[in-house]
Amino acid sequence: MLINLSDRHHAFAGSFNFRDIGGYPSTIGKTVRWGRYYRAGRQDRMTEADLVALRTLNIRTQIDLRKPEEILDQGKGPLLEMGAAHHNIPVIPDGGTDTLSRLVGDTGISGKRYLGYLEFGPDAWIKLFELFADASTGPLVLHCTAGKDRTGVSTAFLLSVLGVERKWIEADYQLTNRDVERQVNFIEQHIGLPEGMSRDDMMNAAGVPLDAIGDFLDGVEERWGGPVEYLRSIGINDEAFDSIRANYLE
Repeated sequence: MLINLSDRHHAFAGSFNFRDIGGYPSTIGKTVRWGRYYRAGRQDRMTEADLVALRTLNIRTQIDLRKPEEILDQGKGPLLEMGAAHHNIPVIPDGGTDTLSRLVGDTGISGKRYLGYLEFGPDAWIKLFELFADASTGPLVLHCTAGKDRTGVSTAFLLSVLGVERKWIEADYQLTNRDVERQVNFIEQHIGLPEGMSRDDMMNAAGVPLDAIGDFLDGVEERWGGPVEYLRSIGINDEAFDSIRANYLE
């Protein structure tokens, strides 16, 4: 299934995987609102022209899924100076990458690794959905460093709550691969490839396996009965779900 990327992709020169999740159909007869939720990678390398375009999105809230050590290295980006509230909700805590590898093995990017995110406890997901349920937080941008793994899992959870069918959730996740070449070109031209990493290696690292989000959703289904049931199990109630649907569906 192909989705028209140009409808939702904001092709900033210095930020990648920045796109709107609007327009996806919900099983309750509505569609996801445009201009309410953007998923993205880091924004600290944006150009002056990028910043002009970013301002037009009128983003009120930045949900930052990075580890504190990543923020220390990369900075928070430009949205704070534009008046957006910054919420750091690390899906993986500092030091958690090694813990994750011990939990799930050296799987690389995979559904199994994504399921490992849930082993760090429910606090991040509870905080995240509290923000989604608050109408005053939108429009918002949710991001990590690359905008594909932690961001992809979080977006899959939200789209599931909104009643978006799995085929659309998987298709949205896979859109990351359509911005990989542009990102690798930027890294080669402005930063340089990491030592010991070829262009092909970088292309692979910047993309996502097509089956990873599906494997993650399968795992959540097998263990909890599905994403919504997982969220219920950690204390997110129907009132919150109703608020989220009111905020993001039309």
